[in-house]
Amino acid sequence: MQIRLPRPRGRWLASVAAFAVLAGAGTWTAVADDSAPAVHREDRVQQMPGAEIDTSYFTAGGTGRRPAVLLGHGFGGSKQDVRAQAEQLARDGYAVLTWSARGFGESTGKIGLNDPDFEVKDVSRLIDWLAARPEVQLDADGDPRVGVTGSSYGGAISLLAAGYDKRVDAIAPQIAYWNLADALFPNGVFKKLWAGIFFSTGSAGSAAGSGSQPPADEAAPDAPAGRAAPGGAAKTDGATAKAPGGAARSAAAKAKAARAEAAADPSGCGRFEPALCAMYERVAVAGKPDAAARTLLEVRSPSAVGDRIKVPALIVQGQADSLFPLMHADAMAKRISANGAPVSVDWIAGGHDGGDRETGRVQGRISDWFDRYLKQDKGADTGPAFRVSRTGGVDSTDGQALLRGATGNAYPGLGSGVRPLALSGRAQTFANPAGATPPAISAVPGLTGGLTQLSSLGRGLSLDFPGQFARFDSAPLDQSLRITGSPTVKVRVTSSSGDAVLFGKVYDVGPNGREQVLPSQLVAPVRVEGAGQGRDVELTLPAVDHEVDAGHRLRLVLSATDLGYASPAAPAAYTVELLGSGALAVPTAPAVKTQAAGLPWWTWVLPAAGALLAAALLVTARRRVVAPAPDPELAEVPLEITGLTKRYSKSADRYAVRELSFRVQKGQVLGLLGPNGAGKTTTLRMLMGLIRPDDGEIRVFGHAIRPGAPVLSRVGAFVEGAGFLPHLSGRDNLELYWRATGRPASDAHLEEALEIAGLGDALARAVRTYSQGMRQRLAIAQAMLGMPDLLILDEPTNGLDPPQIREMRDVMIRYAAAGRTVIVSSHLLSEVEQSCTHLVVMDRGRLVQAGPVAEITGESDTLLVTTAEEVPEPLIEKIAALPGIGSASRTDEGLLVRLDGATATGVITELVRLDVPLTGVGPHRRLEDAFLTLIGGSA
Repeated sequence: MQIRLPRPRGRWLASVAAFAVLAGAGTWTAVADDSAPAVHREDRVQQMPGAEIDTSYFTAGGTGRRPAVLLGHGFGGSKQDVRAQAEQLARDGYAVLTWSARGFGESTGKIGLNDPDFEVKDVSRLIDWLAARPEVQLDADGDPRVGVTGSSYGGAISLLAAGYDKRVDAIAPQIAYWNLADALFPNGVFKKLWAGIFFSTGSAGSAAGSGSQPPADEAAPDAPAGRAAPGGAAKTDGATAKAPGGAARSAAAKAKAARAEAAADPSGCGRFEPALCAMYERVAVAGKPDAAARTLLEVRSPSAVGDRIKVPALIVQGQADSLFPLMHADAMAKRISANGAPVSVDWIAGGHDGGDRETGRVQGRISDWFDRYLKQDKGADTGPAFRVSRTGGVDSTDGQALLRGATGNAYPGLGSGVRPLALSGRAQTFANPAGATPPAISAVPGLTGGLTQLSSLGRGLSLDFPGQFARFDSAPLDQSLRITGSPTVKVRVTSSSGDAVLFGKVYDVGPNGREQVLPSQLVAPVRVEGAGQGRDVELTLPAVDHEVDAGHRLRLVLSATDLGYASPAAPAAYTVELLGSGALAVPTAPAVKTQAAGLPWWTWVLPAAGALLAAALLVTARRRVVAPAPDPELAEVPLEITGLTKRYSKSADRYAVRELSFRVQKGQVLGLLGPNGAGKTTTLRMLMGLIRPDDGEIRVFGHAIRPGAPVLSRVGAFVEGAGFLPHLSGRDNLELYWRATGRPASDAHLEEALEIAGLGDALARAVRTYSQGMRQRLAIAQAMLGMPDLLILDEPTNGLDPPQIREMRDVMIRYAAAGRTVIVSSHLLSEVEQSCTHLVVMDRGRLVQAGPVAEITGESDTLLVTTAEEVPEPLIEKIAALPGIGSASRTDEGLLVRLDGATATGVITELVRLDVPLTGVGPHRRLEDAFLTLIGGSA
């Protein structure tokens, strides 16, 4: 096994260029540091038929021959985007050539979407150039040892290069497409938003030197243009790179020529090949693709030469990717593997829709892949045949959530280990509205990441409008279920217009039936033709890797519209019914196992420390202090605090808590609020008997609280996090804790607490594999042991993401539903507003107000809309004029939109249509306003 040491990261030199030599047809620059070999870069413009291609060539570490790597960029980007990776590969012993594709960066020519006659032949000419370099290792005359890698557009060119040029020896495509027609016209449905981004990027400023920006997440975040990456060299401003023949052309001159060319183009096609521009306009107007459009894109796709790709392929694909979803990686892997070549598949957490692209890990794995198949280093560790990144582990040193890899010895495909889940629901008829408006919302390119934070709707981004969809639910799961692949279902579709366009999605629905999450915000579109008398179809739903907790259910939704796609403009009625057993076939990939993390040395010391702690707890549990007699009138009152006072240590007139009084009844979820220093934590510590008050008293079910009071057995608490032994399972940790209390095992009610916490079969796993949300729920389960009548939670949602916060909210509501009482202290005012029935607001140790949430907050029909940039006044006036909107006005926080009949979901749809750069939408901070009003300047 090869052990890869961390990549060296040396200090910047004050001088950018250690030396610069003008040689031949290019400009050479280099930067050295004190811990790595100098990287030399040669910038050169290469003449190609119909274009000048801007390239950079990187080498390091002497003059010996080495394998070469071609490194492509994403759509809308340039060679600058991959410079940092190129420099690292050069330090790893490769000769690296980067280039800006036709129509991008400082390269000229038309964008052909990886046209075999242009972009693909450009790559072959670059391989010719590498074959003539004295530093590059040759397999034969004119045949360099070469690998190709890149992201998205650059990933596709790596596949195409391997299919068209037999000299390519290994590839590593990242978040790329296999069939571009399937990507933009999936199942015959036009993916209008993503297609619009592609063509507007190319038409409105992708000309050389125009300063255009790529679509969201297309350009790799390695190094911004014009800035040197760590350990690398920056091209000096104003420097020129000579083209063969000596004709120098500056970037400014090229930019001027490109702008003039674009301005002279009356068609508006910009830098696209005219045939592509005409195809896009034709499909956009028609709202659906024709056969000629599919053919035009298919011949530019790797799938067209799939049977020729016979080289080792590391396929990296994104889970958060509505542009090129996991089905593209699946098709790549199956075809290349069938050709007899080694294949590994890696599903990363992020993708074109955002998320963690895992840049460092992925680039390290690509280097290892090339070490094995270009350098022929048989000791290089190329990793597993299949890997998927999951949010499901914690760093045992700091408790932070980590991505954990799950691996398999073989690629499972998208349909391994299928488990049927019965769905319920009769035949349902719903409408495709006129103009396909308003549309349902799933993924929105460039916006999805921000909208998933919408807490006001409780469902993330995805919206389905009543009367425009059918839904079918499973029963609640009796144990957690990991979906890995593409679920399928058989349905009969009938359309009043003869044809139907449907959008299939599978929701993860919480225990209360209202909270639902759409994994990765993905939908599967399908066009069903000839459905006038009904047509049976098998729907393949989006491929995901998602864990559904016990107690949750799966919900199949078939919608008539989606904002990202084109639907028929004519109104129609669709009827959908389940076929056969009505089961949703769910792939589980049982051979894929989550990796266990290595344990630090001190982990093995913790059991001994835990035993000592348990002994201390046993001693403490037996210490009892005589308390005042119980008050029988308060026997059914969970908590009453009267005149509670606590002074700061060694102070006669400074108070942490002063004359605090309030009462909590059964079944309430009470939120304890206040700014830092208000006395919340001190109050909770006195309530749990950890510290003594200076005055006043606390009574729980009529019993006065003192350290060690027997009534504390009816109180469960989670304060400032819980410590668990990471090598033990969740169940073992809870059992060890309960034994340490010295109470009978029969009193633990372990199974009941675990059912409410909803941990499912995760209880059998070591705690070190838990996500932060799972650790929090385990801590809540620990506090619920013995099913205490009063549960105290101090900041239970710290460190959790929005879905995990919703899960924690479910736990609290379920616990109080049985007549028990929950007290929660939290800084998340929006969560308190949704979770709590009553509030106690404190400031400077005193009670400010107590009562039901509705009384304290009052009613509000105003939404707060936050945006990425200031919204111009004319656009605000348009928003105010929308139906159902009372007014719209600008504030320091964003826009305040007062509803007058409209719904929040309708407002979001209209704002997206008006191209408002949304970052968030929620109720105008009613609780926050009330809170700030109550505490004045103490916030």
